[in-house]
Amino acid sequence: MNSISVVVLNFNGRRYLDDCLSSLAAQTCKDFEVIVVDNASSDGSVEHLEANFPWVRVVRNEKNLGFASGTNAGIRQAKGDYILTLNNDTRTDRRFLECLVKPMRAQRYVGMCACKMLFPDGRINSAGICISRSGAAWDRGMFEPDEGQYDIQEEVFGPCAGAALYRKAMLDEIGLFDEDFFLYMEDVDLAFRGRLAGWKCIYVPQAKVYHHHAATAGFGSDLSIYYGNRNMIWYVIKEFPKGLLVSSLPFILGRNLAVIPYYFLRGQGRIILKSKFDAVVGIPRMLKKRHKIQRRVSAREIGKFVRTWSSIKRQ
Repeated sequence: MNSISVVVLNFNGRRYLDDCLSSLAAQTCKDFEVIVVDNASSDGSVEHLEANFPWVRVVRNEKNLGFASGTNAGIRQAKGDYILTLNNDTRTDRRFLECLVKPMRAQRYVGMCACKMLFPDGRINSAGICISRSGAAWDRGMFEPDEGQYDIQEEVFGPCAGAALYRKAMLDEIGLFDEDFFLYMEDVDLAFRGRLAGWKCIYVPQAKVYHHHAATAGFGSDLSIYYGNRNMIWYVIKEFPKGLLVSSLPFILGRNLAVIPYYFLRGQGRIILKSKFDAVVGIPRMLKKRHKIQRRVSAREIGKFVRTWSSIKRQ
């Protein structure tokens, strides 16, 4: 069995695949397999992979299944003890896998590892994910210059799935990405389920990856606005401990109402209304899933990671 299975999701990302896969081929750690899941690309991605990367296993989907279902298709084919989910628009440092897997091999209760994700210009993309009482979730350190402020290995809430390591045993226990989410917040949802089941996440700053960010969906696109705003309501309904959910209702309602005029001013009023409407329609389905989630830790253990307000510095 390969120690690590790398699952790369691709949708019309042929222009990124060479950098991504070549950086994996150059890893100091050699005990891994690579699975590229193609979500019905029309840019010749599959043909390019077959001609230039014969060592990569390709899973072809007949339609675009989104991040959650597409990545799950790759995980189901994986043979490794550890699963690395990796965006196609990334380039990994040579010691990335070697460094990222160390905490998981050393400590059996570690179910997730987050890396230091950087933009191509060197600014921080993610040093783990954070959550707030309103349901807003964000990447720690997003847009900040990398000046060593996130160079300490420490526990964080969860990893950004653009480059995240998961223990296969944890996924077998809690389930894979929620396919109802399709795109965005599926990593928050998965991290929350892992946390509730008693697994921990370690941030590993020595494991570095460079990420173009939103290369497929587009930053601030209707697609990202719709799924991000819909899914942040769904994961809160599914996972927030009961006391936290009740006490957070003013924050949840306030945030979700406040963003509506904001997006109207940006010309995205119709998409934000559809997002919120569909989120409400889906609440009964999320409540059914809530009852099936394993809850082995106290609300206090979860609460220490929940912030009152979100904070993202845009520069």
